[in-house]
Amino acid sequence: RTQCSFTAAMERLGGSVITVNPDTSSVAKGESLPDTIRTLESYADLIVMRHPSSGAAELASKYCKKPIINAGDGVGEHPTQALLDIFTIREELGTVNGLTITLLGDLKHGRTVHSLVRLLSLYNVVLHYVSPLSLKMPSEITQELSSRGITQYEHESLDDVLPITNVLYVTRIQKERFNDPDHYE
Repeated sequence: RTQCSFTAAMERLGGSVITVNPDTSSVAKGESLPDTIRTLESYADLIVMRHPSSGAAELASKYCKKPIINAGDGVGEHPTQALLDIFTIREELGTVNGLTITLLGDLKHGRTVHSLVRLLSLYNVVLHYVSPLSLKMPSEITQELSSRGITQYEHESLDDVLPITNVLYVTRIQKERFNDPDHYE
């Protein structure tokens, strides 16, 4: 879906898209990310990158003179989705400031929630996190937001917080992130 949405957006703007299949490209033969990026930048005006490793887009940006758009990297970030989510909140509610936003689901592995709460920290919001203890928001993220003055609460049940919630953001439990299938169950 992400690749399709970026392709559609670029084509609607009159651009064209070059797609790289990592299973058949030089990446499969052991080419490094910096070398791949250096080659691709000679073909394009910008690179939209989705990568399974956290921090890959940031690493790529160090080797590229063209703009890199992070379309998701591992369990790290998905900033373009966060921008769309903020846009949707503003369109539906007219503002982001002053809202109580509850995030529910896999907050540990969910790159969309990681990016969203970082973007929400630029607003005057209260955040509630609802998840099992094993899937709670990573402490480095909650500490980062605390240092920015964001009020945050953690819960294991939605019942207590739902009545005061303006926006409920639900993310699925990501089975593919579990090494042990029993932990998923």
